[in-house]
Amino acid sequence: MMNSFTSQEINAQPEIWREWAAPLASRANEIREWIATRAPREIWLSGAGTSAYIGEALSRQVTGDGPLLLLLATTDLVARPGLGANRPGPTLAMQFGRSGNSSETVGLIDLLDAHMPAADRLNITCNPDSALATSQGPGPGETQAITLPPATHDRGFAMTSSFTTMYLTALACLDAGFDAGTALPALSDAAAAILPGLWSLDAPRPERAIFLGSGELTGIARESALKVLELTAGRTLTQWDSTLGFRHGPKAAVDDNTAVFVMIHPDPQTARYDMDLAAEIRSQFPDISVTTIGGKGCDIALNLTGTAGDAVLYVLPAQVLAHRWSEALDLPVDDPFAGRNLTRVVSGVKLYGWQR
Repeated sequence: MMNSFTSQEINAQPEIWREWAAPLASRANEIREWIATRAPREIWLSGAGTSAYIGEALSRQVTGDGPLLLLLATTDLVARPGLGANRPGPTLAMQFGRSGNSSETVGLIDLLDAHMPAADRLNITCNPDSALATSQGPGPGETQAITLPPATHDRGFAMTSSFTTMYLTALACLDAGFDAGTALPALSDAAAAILPGLWSLDAPRPERAIFLGSGELTGIARESALKVLELTAGRTLTQWDSTLGFRHGPKAAVDDNTAVFVMIHPDPQTARYDMDLAAEIRSQFPDISVTTIGGKGCDIALNLTGTAGDAVLYVLPAQVLAHRWSEALDLPVDDPFAGRNLTRVVSGVKLYGWQR
């Protein structure tokens, strides 16, 4: 099944990033200037599922004197609109969506229209015909949209190139120190160098897989866990956590049938904690697989580029392993649930009007 849409989309990421580098650099510069002019007090990072994990990573990563970055998933805001409605100061609502048409995406657009027309919006999507790409608020808030290259609109069930490219796009818009024009080609080279080796890793499918990381890599760990859970149709149970948070109860999930993946952060201070945890688990569970992911000396070495975008490289092992383990279960990788309890685009959620 290596000719699946999903495998093609995983392997296409290096070329997608390379071709997107110059257009993104130009557009991101415009967006950063626009954000500076509009001067929001807060930027909401919103999406559902994988799209929300983009915001989870960014909210733990981008620092400086700019607006406060808040992770407010569309699934939270649609269910509890009051979470955002009464916050002080000007707001930029930044929403991510592969299809741009999921129920919660539309629900948040409707809520902003009705209750926060003064909020600015920055919509990032892979679908040029979607509600996210084409909607314009009633004003006075302004709306900007970025539509990613067509190749990112994954045809497979799982989000792969859409996740990484939306993440890099948002990072370029929020972090003036991240130069997409030079960083994306470097990330492309790094990903192209490691992908062939990932497809040939000796890594049998475990009954449980746990992904751990610090800072922005906590969001990457969450996305990694979801990829395995989705593509194995739930037959490999997964868990994710922060490196230091894992000891505070969640480590109870480790048993003799568990594989643990610890992401070693590029920052040397943070990496100390990651390495200590990997050593601890190896000592306590000598018979299970504990794999470190990161720079030189790790079990899976990533050829890190030294840019803030390196976080996308950490998700590649899980994308590949999820595909391989799905194949091992004889599942249709592009639709592991055969259209039953989970579908590629969430739709049909009943949306309820809200009175402030």
